[in-house]
Amino acid sequence: MTPHNNIYRALFASLLMCGGYSSFAAPILHTHEWGESPESRSAEVPIESIQQFVQIYSIVKDNYVDKKSDDALFQQSIQGLVSGLDRYSRYLSAEEYRQLIQYTEGDLASVDFNLNYDTHMRAWQIQDLKTGSDSNKLGLRNGQTILKIDNQELKNLNQDQVLGLLYGSIGSTVQIQAENSTSTIILVRNKKVETDIEPELLHNQVLVLKIRVFQQDTANEIKRIIDEYSSNRLKAVVLDLRNNPGGLLSAAVESADLFLNQGLIVTTKSRSEGDQQFQALPSNDFQNLKVGILINHRSASAAEVFTAALKEHKRAWVIGENSYGKGVVQKLFPLPSGAALQMTVSHYYTPEGHMIEGQGIQPHQTYPLSPETREDAYLEHVAELTLKSKI
Repeated sequence: MTPHNNIYRALFASLLMCGGYSSFAAPILHTHEWGESPESRSAEVPIESIQQFVQIYSIVKDNYVDKKSDDALFQQSIQGLVSGLDRYSRYLSAEEYRQLIQYTEGDLASVDFNLNYDTHMRAWQIQDLKTGSDSNKLGLRNGQTILKIDNQELKNLNQDQVLGLLYGSIGSTVQIQAENSTSTIILVRNKKVETDIEPELLHNQVLVLKIRVFQQDTANEIKRIIDEYSSNRLKAVVLDLRNNPGGLLSAAVESADLFLNQGLIVTTKSRSEGDQQFQALPSNDFQNLKVGILINHRSASAAEVFTAALKEHKRAWVIGENSYGKGVVQKLFPLPSGAALQMTVSHYYTPEGHMIEGQGIQPHQTYPLSPETREDAYLEHVAELTLKSKI
């Protein structure tokens, strides 16, 4: 019997034996709430499919143009299995998992450099990139022009729109396309961004609250700020959720509850963990305050949960662009090797039962920010639209 045959027989035997897994609740990005760990359970092993996999594995091992180790092929197989499930699930190496669990759930982050618009070159260029940083090690340098972020061309975008592309949940990845480069560079967002809610009282007595991410204390901060400005005889509050990647589901639920006095806020549906419903508690806080919500294509996850709840209960007028459409709950499944699976286990559903994943939230009024429009003028118009709304 050849050494190769021994390897394949061992592989086949090990696959037949791997019938269970273990998991525990751990903070991870893009996930919002964790359930209790399911007990390990055995699964039926599809023998014919595994036999076919071993056959293909043998063909690749013996015939691929470049020599590949068994470990490399097996890791690649795992990555393909998990990443093929949906656009969020992925296999984390031991190092990737170690880095991920260092981060705090819900934190907002950017990459390790800034982008500055050069009016002479009419291009966005890298600045403040330190020698030896992760991006520098991948070949980026100060003064280099960035053409695209996540396949979005930058040439006609303003500063807020570019920052919105750079920002995301800490530990998440972003694709950068640099000038004179035929391939994209994948960077990890690892530089924390300050996420305090930014209030701005407009001349028409509309309070705009810029919420960058839903964190543990977001609902308390919203209430504190509105109470602080209440003496100004507020006519409305606009919650600016543009580029908000989500954060904690519990924070989005608590924030929505500030403006609702009853009814369903969101439902999560899971094959392995059952369904959960989150209801608004009776309250008189801000019930007479007119509410507007501003969203764009990068408003996602918990931000969409919040928006859908207020929209479907006819409690807020939604303006902007259709949101991203990320309505999943993910969990980490640590493996004995030190690696882990980050996998989707639940979907979000709006109060009316609509699935958020892949659909997003459609605003009442479509009103994107054009490159030639100033931010202050844009917000003034959004405030006026909110005041004129019928909700």
